[in-house]
Amino acid sequence: MYDGDPSSRIRAHFHNQADACDQLGSPFTARLCRALASVLDGRTAVGRKLLGWPGDARADALALRLCGGLHALVLSDTDAGLAKIYPPETADDQAIASAVPDALIRNEAHLLAMLESAPQTNEIARSAMLLPGFLAISRDSGLPLELAEIGASAGLNLLFDSFGYRYGENGWGSTVSPVQLAPDIRGQAPPLSGYLQVAARAGCDIAPIRISDQAQRLRLRSYVWADQALRLERLDAAIGLAEQALPMLVRQGAEEFVEDCLAGRKPDAAFVLFHSIMWQYMPETTRAEILQLLQVAGAAATRQSPLYWLRMEPLVAGDPFATLSLTSWPGGSTRALARCDYHGRWIEWLGQAEA
Repeated sequence: MYDGDPSSRIRAHFHNQADACDQLGSPFTARLCRALASVLDGRTAVGRKLLGWPGDARADALALRLCGGLHALVLSDTDAGLAKIYPPETADDQAIASAVPDALIRNEAHLLAMLESAPQTNEIARSAMLLPGFLAISRDSGLPLELAEIGASAGLNLLFDSFGYRYGENGWGSTVSPVQLAPDIRGQAPPLSGYLQVAARAGCDIAPIRISDQAQRLRLRSYVWADQALRLERLDAAIGLAEQALPMLVRQGAEEFVEDCLAGRKPDAAFVLFHSIMWQYMPETTRAEILQLLQVAGAAATRQSPLYWLRMEPLVAGDPFATLSLTSWPGGSTRALARCDYHGRWIEWLGQAEA
């Protein structure tokens, strides 16, 4: 618990992150966070950097920055001593706490550099949360989709229609795709009817990850938690698909990207702005600007040229699940389509109830 001491605030953040990792199915990362909370001190440059962090540790995802930096060392075979405590090896809490301090010293420059930038993930399983929304749009509009994703990271979820899906007894997509997603179903399964055609797709990010760059690819892989091997396998499979046909991905602010995309919309297509687990990390002014752009464009939307906003985000900060929400124009009505696990492990269809 935070007692007013700045270092206590940071240790509390690591413990809170550990609790979140436990809830999201990563016991190793939880144990690592608790070990870090206990061993960080001012004797190392990394410890001093962390314990003196001036910003909001939670908003800055500080613990995940360090965990990603450590995982990158293991993935790149850079630190054999650290690898001994990482899955698939087994190590008790004492072994983890003993190994970490020396690793912080040995890899000081690398870890300090990793602390300078926020984590980036491209969670492929979120496509299984988004797909029912895209199908709902196709059924509603009867038109090809023009997709624009903000916070696209490496752009891998723009390839969602190249994946295979299984929702209980129902399937969609390619059965031979290297990416196969099968979330657990809570309540009723989402409807998968309707013909889906993508007319165009593009994404933006303020720091897009170029998978052709080995260092950037390693960074992306490093933020997958070390004991979640299936997540890493899915990511690697999607990277393989993207190497063959990566959609357009630009380095641009979200509001500028949305403005440009709306100005150049295709006729006779349903324009779809979408995003997943990124809205809360944008400044309030940016969110307001995007909403204003959507409202202005929505006022001019027609059934022949409709506009949709699909997002998988928590409705309020701290929600235990994300909500798949869809706003459509003309009309501007919003529907809550589904509740979703943040990492795409389960989906609960809500029957397109009015929000």
